[in-house]
Amino acid sequence: MDSDRSDTGRVSGCYRHPNRETGIRCTRCERPICTDCMISASVGFQCPGCVRSGSGTGHVAAANTPRGIAGGVVVADTALVTKVLVGINVAVFFAALLAPAVLVPLELLGRYVDYLGGPLEGVSTGQYYRLLTSVFLHEQWWHIIGNMTALWFLGAPLEAALGRARYLAVYLLSGLGGSALVYLLTPPNMPTLGASGAIFGLLGATVVLMRRMRYSMRPIIVMVLLMLLLTFVPIGGTGEISWQAHIGGLITGALVGLGMLLPPAGAGKRRALVQWGTCAAVFLLVVAVVLVRTAELV
Repeated sequence: MDSDRSDTGRVSGCYRHPNRETGIRCTRCERPICTDCMISASVGFQCPGCVRSGSGTGHVAAANTPRGIAGGVVVADTALVTKVLVGINVAVFFAALLAPAVLVPLELLGRYVDYLGGPLEGVSTGQYYRLLTSVFLHEQWWHIIGNMTALWFLGAPLEAALGRARYLAVYLLSGLGGSALVYLLTPPNMPTLGASGAIFGLLGATVVLMRRMRYSMRPIIVMVLLMLLLTFVPIGGTGEISWQAHIGGLITGALVGLGMLLPPAGAGKRRALVQWGTCAAVFLLVVAVVLVRTAELV
């Protein structure tokens, strides 16, 4: 039997009889159930809905799957997506070393002409894919080594907490958010590339995770401040750093992280609705920023 209280300390109401307070939750779907609704199972109690949709014992395939703090499925390899992302970035880096020309059509550029008399190129001409492809590009060794190291140390724990799909959503949306702010605030003919926006997004989501887990915030706050310091006061020899990508990714990751981690487990299907609704809202915000900048340039 699982007893539970809401974050405010108030006992939840039965999902079928909201006026009846209860501290019991279904061991399958985690919805609160009263004594009239609970059905004995091999472990704890289950609700009538889970019993009806199962084999008569309450066992439902999706409900049997163990889930993490954000509702993601717990898997054996909790860092698989992070490994794949690192692999893609490294593969693209070596491909660009062999054929540097592949960078130009994929890097983030707002509006430019490749050669005298040539056609207009860039995001503002409809090449919106550059907002995402640029996130997987790197030119210097120090750039990819630094980004991939940060991706591993930030990404693996966050993926384990969020689950694969939610973690990937944070990464990709953060990359797009960083690219959108770069597109909005930088000269249209200035090329930008790198995974820094997405990685700063993971940092923003990690801040939310630490707060949600009630861990000490001091280490992560120090990390955020240090990375922001390096953003605005770069070390000699590291080249020009796009603060727009860093700030855009950080804000985007924090917003998506809030949507992923704040809804309680007892919210059931509503939690997934809030999580993916937040992703959709953030994506639409990115689209709005891109369209505004495109209208300015065109």
